[in-house]
Amino acid sequence: MTLEEMKQKVYAMIEEYNDEADDLTDDEDLAAKMNGVINQIQNELSRIKKITANKSMEVTEGEEINLTDIDKNIYQLYGIRGVDYDTMLNTITFNEDGTARFYYCKYPTQIDSETEDDYVFELSRDVLEIMPYGVAADLLKSDVSSQYGSVYAARYQQLLNELDVRYNLGSYTLSEGIEVWVH
Repeated sequence: MTLEEMKQKVYAMIEEYNDEADDLTDDEDLAAKMNGVINQIQNELSRIKKITANKSMEVTEGEEINLTDIDKNIYQLYGIRGVDYDTMLNTITFNEDGTARFYYCKYPTQIDSETEDDYVFELSRDVLEIMPYGVAADLLKSDVSSQYGSVYAARYQQLLNELDVRYNLGSYTLSEGIEVWVH
């Protein structure tokens, strides 16, 4: 989904969509806030259902790197394969030469007022379907004349509570080939 498609969904939901307007809405205040609110909600959602990534890097024995040397947007290191290593806080020390394969979670690319509408979100589809409710809730929370902000916030929380954050179910194979699925 692109940034423009997300804006269309939100504006349509809050009945402010105008496909003839340069900013997809006639409301200048909403247009000015939109990218910032979308960025805030995408960061929140990326900590709930994480964006996974992996990367390989040639390393040498005794070399030390920081987590941000792997990826400037790294959020959490899940594991390293291929070489022996030690970790201390955000520093990794390699105990042998080889190819290190890093598995980690990261923050999404940040959206600001300069972000083009053709930006493609890194979030999963299920999260992108929840996102418009969070954006609408934040955009309308200061509108005391209506209760729409709280209505969208309640729906957003309901959808978050129903979100399945797993990427796989996992299974174990017991002796004699019996496979057990873990839920």
